[in-house]
Amino acid sequence: MTTAPSRQAHSASAASSTDPLLLVDVDHVRFYVGNAKQAAFFYAHCFGFQIDEVADLTTGSREEASYLLTQGNIRFLLTTGLGADHPASREVMTYGDGVKDVAFTVFDATKAFERAVKNGAAPAQEPRTVSDDRGSITTASIKTYGRVVHTFVSRTGEYDLVNIKKGGVFSPGFKKLDKISINEYNRKHPCGLKYVDHLVGNVEEGKMNHWVAFYENVLEFTMFKHFDDKDISTEYSALMSKVMASGNNLIKMPINEPAEGKKKSQIQEYLDWHNNTPGVQHLALRTDDELHSIAALRSRGVDFLTLPDTYYDIVWDRVNTMLTKHGHTPVREDHEAIKKLGILVDADDEGYLLQLFTKPLQDRPTLFFEIICRRGSQSFGKGNFKALFEALEIEQERRGNL
Repeated sequence: MTTAPSRQAHSASAASSTDPLLLVDVDHVRFYVGNAKQAAFFYAHCFGFQIDEVADLTTGSREEASYLLTQGNIRFLLTTGLGADHPASREVMTYGDGVKDVAFTVFDATKAFERAVKNGAAPAQEPRTVSDDRGSITTASIKTYGRVVHTFVSRTGEYDLVNIKKGGVFSPGFKKLDKISINEYNRKHPCGLKYVDHLVGNVEEGKMNHWVAFYENVLEFTMFKHFDDKDISTEYSALMSKVMASGNNLIKMPINEPAEGKKKSQIQEYLDWHNNTPGVQHLALRTDDELHSIAALRSRGVDFLTLPDTYYDIVWDRVNTMLTKHGHTPVREDHEAIKKLGILVDADDEGYLLQLFTKPLQDRPTLFFEIICRRGSQSFGKGNFKALFEALEIEQERRGNL
C-alpha cells in the first residue's frame, strides 16, 4: 500500500501540511478477531511479528482488548470485544475474523475528516482526542465499502509517527510487553516483512465503479491501474479490478468485483462466506528479499498456494524477454530456488516482481496475505493472473465452493 519507508519520510517532510487529505502513512490496520490474545500468537509464530503492546483489563480497558503487532513499518491492531454488545463481538459472529479499519496518518485528523465528509463520506466516528502527559492522538473515521472504515490519525508529542516507528508507545492506554519468548525468537530469526505494499477490497458485482468514484471524490485518489475480465480469467471464473492510489501515490488500494464465468470466482466465494458483505480480501506485505521471507514463513508452517511445475517451464522466457526489451537485467535471484519455494515472477517495462499468496488465514475462505518483493515493477503481477486463478480454483474445488 505504501512505498519504501525512506520515501515516505521524504514525501511527508516535503509535502505541504495544508492539504487535509495528504496521507502520510498507513498508521495501522485493525482486525476484529474472536480472541486477540490467541490471534496475536498465531501471527507472531507464523509471520514473525512482535507482540509489542497491549490494552486490556490490566491497563484499564474495560470493553475491549487490543494487541499491537509490529514488524518493520507494519502495525496491526488485533481487537476483541469483552462483551456481547461490543461491535467487534457482533462483527466476528457475522463475518469471522477480518480487517475492520485501515487507518491513515495525517497532519490533522479533524480537518481530514471534515474534508472527507464534505466530499460525501458518511461519518463512522466523530473526531475525538485522547491524551496524557506524553502527548495526544486525535482520530476520526469514515465508512467505506461493507464493514470497512478508514480512520484518520494525527499524533503529537511522544505519540508522533517518528517515535512510533522507533518503537514508542502506540497510544495512551497501551503498555509495552516484555519477556515474551516468541518476541526474542523473532528478533533472532526475522522474516523480513517491511510494510504494507497494498490492500485489496472485494465488492459486489456491479459495484466496483461506485467505489472507484468514492475514492476519487471522497479521498481524492486517482486510478493507478485497471484490469478487466480479459486480464484476470480462466476457463471457469473471472474478476475485474481497478487500483486506486492516493494523490502522492503512497497508498494503493485495488478494488475487485466478480465477473461472469462458468463457475464461481474467488471474489464471489469471499462474499458468500462474508455474509454477502464487501470487505478486505488480502494485504500485500513487502519484503526486500522474497526468497528469505518465503523460506522463513514456510519453515514456520505458513500455507501458500501451490503452482504446477509447468508454470516454470514458460515463465523465464516471458519475464526475461520483457526485461531485455526494456533495457533491464534479467531476474537476479536463483531460478531453482524460486521454483523450489513456489514463488511467482512477473515483469513489466519498469522491472520485475516476486510474489506469493497464502491460503486463507482462518477457516472461512476470506482474508489472506500476499508476500511481494519489487525489483522496479510497480504493477501487480498481471502475467501471473491466470496461473494464480487456476491455483485458487483448485483450492475452491477442495472446499466445495467452485
